Amino acid sequence: MFRNQYDTDVTTWSPAGRLFQVEYAMEAVKQGSACVGLRSATHAVLAAANKSANELSSHQRKVFRVADHAGVALAGLTADGRVLSRFLRSECINHAFVYDAPLPVSRLALRLADKAQVCTQRSWKRPYGVGLLVAGLDESGAHLYYNCPSGNYFEYQAFAIGSRSQAAKTYLERRFEKFNDYTPDQLIRDALSAIKETLQGEKLTSSNCTISIVGRKDDGTVEPFSVIDAKRIQEIIDSMEAADEVPPADAPAESSSMQEGDDTGAAGADPAAPADAPAPMDI
Repeated sequence: MFRNQYDTDVTTWSPAGRLFQVEYAMEAVKQGSACVGLRSATHAVLAAANKSANELSSHQRKVFRVADHAGVALAGLTADGRVLSRFLRSECINHAFVYDAPLPVSRLALRLADKAQVCTQRSWKRPYGVGLLVAGLDESGAHLYYNCPSGNYFEYQAFAIGSRSQAAKTYLERRFEKFNDYTPDQLIRDALSAIKETLQGEKLTSSNCTISIVGRKDDGTVEPFSVIDAKRIQEIIDSMEAADEVPPADAPAESSSMQEGDDTGAAGADPAAPADAPAPMDI
């Protein structure tokens, strides 16, 4: 993106019908550390990658609780995210005080979108440079929303935002159809796997990711929004790595049958082909 005569304030339209400052805010979301959200029928999980600005600093907090039944994960300008999380917390407290009931997640996402939209039509304001994944539980089940700096919001079964989030989206798109029947542990494992896709070879540990969960237990009681402690996260990561290292049960039988096939077909093999040529399944 380049500076031009149509990006001096947020209310100036370009001839192509674009608001460049809004697009710049959406670009800030893409530069933030990755966040992942996914939900089943009864639970919603948020995951965030912990990235520090340099080796001497700690990472910025990316997951915030706004009520017992809802929380947010953010990518982009963390300072803006803290302001918006406090706004959501106030909205939940006010609704509970007036109606003695939790604020529905859909209305929570709508109020956040309305607040973001106001900043796109006031020349003395700027758009919030942060995208938020809003996860929560209400009477209709678990929900996951993505709120964009433009004021748009969308409900998802699973979604990822932030830098290198496309790899996480690809992983989630291959598996999202089964999420509705997942247990909480299965959701957490897939959230960790999706975050791992965004790390570009960096080892996944409990120190570089944050996981939170909210949902409804089998007995009907609400499991409040909470951040899972690092010890449990590391145990889950270790079990995932151990499961990846275990070979499939049918591996010996398959290898022996392949060896027999190689022995019978050795006479008809091309003598010019190198002996260590890769098999098709290795390419």
